[in-house]
Amino acid sequence: MLTIYNTLTRKQEEFKPLHPGVVNMYVCGPTVYNYIHIGNARSAIAFDTVRRYLEFKGYKVNYVSNFTDVDDKMIKAAHEQGITVPQLADKYIKAFMEDTKAINIEPATLHPRATENIPDIIKFIQGLVDKGYAYAKDGDVYYRARKFKHYGQLSGQSIDDLEVGASQHVSADEVDKKEDPMDFALWKAAKPGEINWDSPWGKGRPGWHIECSVMSTKYLAKTIDIHAGGQDLEFPHHENEIAQSEAETGQKFVRYWMHNGFVTIGKDNEKMSKSLHNFITVHDIIKKVDPQVLRFFMATTQYRRPIQYSQDNLVDAQNNLEHIQTAFDNLEYRRQDAVAGNDQTVEDHLDDFKQQFIKAMDDDINVQNGITVVYELVKYANVYAQSSKVHEGAIVAIQKELQTLLSIFGIDLKASGSQKLDDQRVQALIDERNQARQDKNFARADEIRDQLKTEGIILEDTPQGTRFKRTK
Repeated sequence: MLTIYNTLTRKQEEFKPLHPGVVNMYVCGPTVYNYIHIGNARSAIAFDTVRRYLEFKGYKVNYVSNFTDVDDKMIKAAHEQGITVPQLADKYIKAFMEDTKAINIEPATLHPRATENIPDIIKFIQGLVDKGYAYAKDGDVYYRARKFKHYGQLSGQSIDDLEVGASQHVSADEVDKKEDPMDFALWKAAKPGEINWDSPWGKGRPGWHIECSVMSTKYLAKTIDIHAGGQDLEFPHHENEIAQSEAETGQKFVRYWMHNGFVTIGKDNEKMSKSLHNFITVHDIIKKVDPQVLRFFMATTQYRRPIQYSQDNLVDAQNNLEHIQTAFDNLEYRRQDAVAGNDQTVEDHLDDFKQQFIKAMDDDINVQNGITVVYELVKYANVYAQSSKVHEGAIVAIQKELQTLLSIFGIDLKASGSQKLDDQRVQALIDERNQARQDKNFARADEIRDQLKTEGIILEDTPQGTRFKRTK
């Protein structure tokens, strides 16, 4: 039985989607004014892993993740770069797709943009105005937060406490326009030279929060199963989404709210963010670090826990991933002398590992316990690979189970075709070395070993023969 921690209720609940076998899931995407940093990637990886596990469980997942392609930051960045806001958006959406592909994040079922949905946004806002939940003032439109009786429930704060914080961040211009400091913008009047669209309230553009309410209800349903995003989005973004959506539709907006923990950096475990100028972009890091290692590092921490980014932690992830890959390669090597057929004992053990994995992951997607089961499977694989007699069917079954479980973490254990061709050359040198040793030509045998070592190939002489692994 899969259970998920629901931020709204602050407890772990049995997961029951509205429609059996189908999950409607919305994940807040990036504001595309820069390359994504690994804090942004943490959210994308965490919920891609959740999605993969749901699909492993047999669900059809409708996964929508938006692009915020117009807001104050984008207008500022476009002006600084001397390009239009749409050109800026195109540039960084392209980069986002390339960077997320490198870390093996599956594309969303749909990646809608805010600017593609302006008529729907205007219609949604007008509905709130008509119902008395919103009001226009000098070209802006604001939402009356106090009119929504459950405001503050998601973040666990009273509206009076929230007002104290809000009052400190309201400009003098907004004070004159807003009926209440807690009210938030649904539509913003355009300043001279800014990108804008016609609306009943004059030329302007959407506020930040409204786009997700519009796109989640438009492309999924008025009530969706899962809404996910970073912990920093609980308030005000997701709080405001609930207020807008439920006021407009009259229905419960989200059944399960999921929020991932922060990525921290440095000895003080400071939150990584663009505003603190302590961020590292995925675009830069994957030039230095194997994208699979970055993915493995971030996918193997339970989504609600913080992740401390450090070089040491990346090295640990790399070593663990290499350990798994080596076990997979050990099995592949033994296939050359395996006997035909299956091994029922192996099949029974694999079923036990699968059930242990499901039990771990059903506990609020506990990937840390899940990967522990994978490590135990790796140990079992290594022991089997050292057996004097192995069955080809058993080897294939163990490899398949490793591939299936690792794919949930976004890891692909299959070697590329080009590497397999290169492996043939390596094997030819190993055969030559073995013959040289038989001929007691140890100088040539050592020369081959040293040659392969310089190419990142380490030889291991085992009772079953000489095998190799790659270090680069």
